[in-house]
Amino acid sequence: MFALSSSIASLVLVMALAEKPALVSSQPEQPYGAISLPSRSLLTNIDGSFNHEKAILFNAATTIKYHRNLKNLQKNNGGVLPAGMKIIDMPRARIQAREVQRQDEESLTDENDDSEWAGTIAIGNPKQKFLVDFDTGSSDLWIPSSLCSSTSCSSKSEYDANSSSTSQIETGTFSIQYGDDSSVSGPIYTDTVSVAGVNVQNQTFSAVTNLSSLFASDPVDGVFGLGFPSISNLQANPFFINAVQHHAVSAQEFSFYIATNNSELYIGGTNPEFYDGPIEYHTVDNSNGFWQVKHASISVGERIAYSDFDTIIDSGTTIMYGPPDMVKAIYDKVEGAEVFDSDEGFYSFPCDNVPEISFTWGGECFTISPDNFNLGQTSANASTCAGALAAKDLGLGNTTMLLGDSWMKNAYHVFSLDRNAVGFAKLK
Repeated sequence: MFALSSSIASLVLVMALAEKPALVSSQPEQPYGAISLPSRSLLTNIDGSFNHEKAILFNAATTIKYHRNLKNLQKNNGGVLPAGMKIIDMPRARIQAREVQRQDEESLTDENDDSEWAGTIAIGNPKQKFLVDFDTGSSDLWIPSSLCSSTSCSSKSEYDANSSSTSQIETGTFSIQYGDDSSVSGPIYTDTVSVAGVNVQNQTFSAVTNLSSLFASDPVDGVFGLGFPSISNLQANPFFINAVQHHAVSAQEFSFYIATNNSELYIGGTNPEFYDGPIEYHTVDNSNGFWQVKHASISVGERIAYSDFDTIIDSGTTIMYGPPDMVKAIYDKVEGAEVFDSDEGFYSFPCDNVPEISFTWGGECFTISPDNFNLGQTSANASTCAGALAAKDLGLGNTTMLLGDSWMKNAYHVFSLDRNAVGFAKLK
């Protein structure tokens, strides 16, 4: 999100959050590379119906995530949030229900690909491998520790600091609180972290010794943040920023191809196999820690429904969210649309008339396919279907929309530090 050539002064200030400089091996295994991501669906059941309960749980998880992000931003910003932002209370009851459901339904383990884009990284010398969720909507790296006392760690790969010759423990602790009063917490380390052949030494991360039971059935070991330092709980530079600063990649960008199958994260460039034509870059405002693209417009069919708003591109979010008034204005232009779940912000529309929703940032018009916007019938054999845009106040402001998978599956995405931009390209 940084334009290194035009905002070096602000970048230096942000980088100063790291307690010690990160170094990159002089001879990386390869300058960049692709990481295959698992098959993944959205929130539609096998019978074509909308998985309403799971969607509610994902709403709760997203609210908690941005509660955490804004708390970190406030802490790192001297106790002040930017104008228009506010911290929303965490949905305690919904997260408690989520824990009960995970304990009761083992099948959820096989369905967690609905919420995570996971791939393998390595930490330490010799390398210890971990499956992590690659998340552009957060900024910290954490994995379980071999000293973890929680039963949730029993099925996961664990970091053994004593087995790594390059491990160093740092001062302070890492802690994330969840809505059921559980947490993820542990000491802070630095060590060599390797992703697709890119090696960064002295990368700050946490090896957690306490892991919430919410993660017990989650197939990933931890989270790999790809956001910016201003939302870092660790108050440290994320891996890719360190890799760029120390010239470990030949291109200062990473890119996502997200689809039901054959998805890919590409470190240090783009993969033309997945897109056609030029990449359309749009400047981001990274001051809040997000890949936040301004001046968006959204249309329903040929009609502009809302214009000149911000969009946060988040690979760790399943659907799309917007402030209630904005989302209402959009659905007002969808024939037959009505509120389906007012508490959770879900709308429905006639299944035989899926709306054509498209975004533009002043250039190409990118349309969301019917399959990606339609989450399924509101109930078995119903004539109405749930939409992938929900009304939810996440504390991000009255004119900011959060775009997750339902959007990202419709374009190739490039996250560029040197351009300080997100790039969009048409899919092949």
